[in-house]
Amino acid sequence: MLACRIHAKEDLRIEPVASPEPGPGEVLVQLGAGGICGSDLHYYFEGRNGSFVVREPLIPGHEASGVIAAVGAGVTRVKVGDKAAISPSHACGKCDYCREGREHLCTSMRFLGSASLFPHVQGMFQEYFVMGERQCYPATGDVSLGELAFAEPLAVALHALNRGKPLLGKSVLVTGVGTIGCLMVMAAKLAGAAKVTVSDVLDRPLAKAIEVGADVALRADRDAEALAKPQFDAAFEVSGNFAALKTCVAAVKRGAFIVQVGTLPHEPLPFVLNELMVKELDFCPAFRWGIEFDWAVQYLQSRRVDVRPLLTGQFPLQDAVQAFELAKDKNRSTKVQVVFA
Repeated sequence: MLACRIHAKEDLRIEPVASPEPGPGEVLVQLGAGGICGSDLHYYFEGRNGSFVVREPLIPGHEASGVIAAVGAGVTRVKVGDKAAISPSHACGKCDYCREGREHLCTSMRFLGSASLFPHVQGMFQEYFVMGERQCYPATGDVSLGELAFAEPLAVALHALNRGKPLLGKSVLVTGVGTIGCLMVMAAKLAGAAKVTVSDVLDRPLAKAIEVGADVALRADRDAEALAKPQFDAAFEVSGNFAALKTCVAAVKRGAFIVQVGTLPHEPLPFVLNELMVKELDFCPAFRWGIEFDWAVQYLQSRRVDVRPLLTGQFPLQDAVQAFELAKDKNRSTKVQVVFA
C-alpha cells in the first residue's frame, strides 16, 4: 500500500509501506478523506511545526474519515463496511486528567501525525491504517466521507465554545476565518449568538464566513476603527496572531470573555494584563477537544452543521504535493483533502 511521508522541508514522497493488520480491539481503516491542517502545512513547507522537528519520515494527517476494512477480535463498536470519523487522539486512559474526563490534557498523549514525540506518531495520510476501536466513530445516513473528515476541526470549535460562556442573544467577534474560524462561526450560531462579526486580512475567507452564517465581515487591515470600539460580548481568537488578540481585547465590552483558539507564536509576547483587569475580562485558552468530538460527528451526520461549503477540493493520495500547494494558498482554498484513489 501507499503512504504520504514527509522526509524534510518540501520533501514529500508517496512511498510503499507494509500493510498493517488489526490486533485484538483494533480496526483496519481504509482512508476515506484526510483534511490538510495548518500543522501539516508547517511540517511540509518548513520541516517543523513550532518546536516539533521532523527527525524521521513522518506520515501527516490527523483530520480523517474512513471505511472499516477489517476488525480484530473483540471489536463491537464498528463493523466491516461502516463509514467512520477517526479521532487522532490516543490518550492513556489512566492518568488523572483522563480519569477526570479531560483526555485532551493526557500526560501521555499520542496524537496522530505529530513529530512531538520520537519516534514520531504516524498519521492517517496512507491508504490503510490501524486504530483502536474507541477512536472510530461510526456514522449513518448520507453524510459523505469528506464531511466526516471535518469532525476533528469542528470538535476544536465546539470545545472553544464550551470553554466560554453562554452565547444566546450575544454579539460575537471571530478573528481569523480559515476552516476553524468558519466552523467557529457556525458553532456560535448553533449556540444562539444573535450577531457574529468576523475579521481577517483576506477577502476570500471573509466571503466564505458570510456564506456559512457570519453577519458582518471586516478587513482587519482596513477596518481598524470599526474594530476598536468595545461592542462585543464575546470574542474567539482563531488566527493565532498577536495583533488579532489585541483587537479582541479592544473590541469586547467590559465584563466580556475571550477564548484563545489559535496557537500564538512561541516566543514571549508583550501583553498588558491591565487591559484585562480594568475591563474585568475573562481570558480562556482552549486546547484541542474532549467529549466534543462525539458531538461533532452527531452534528455532521445530521447536517445541523453543514460543512460542504468549506470543502475546496479533493486529491488522490498520489497527488498529495498538489493538494498541499493548493491548501497553502488561502486566496484559493479553505479545506483541501486527500482521498483514497
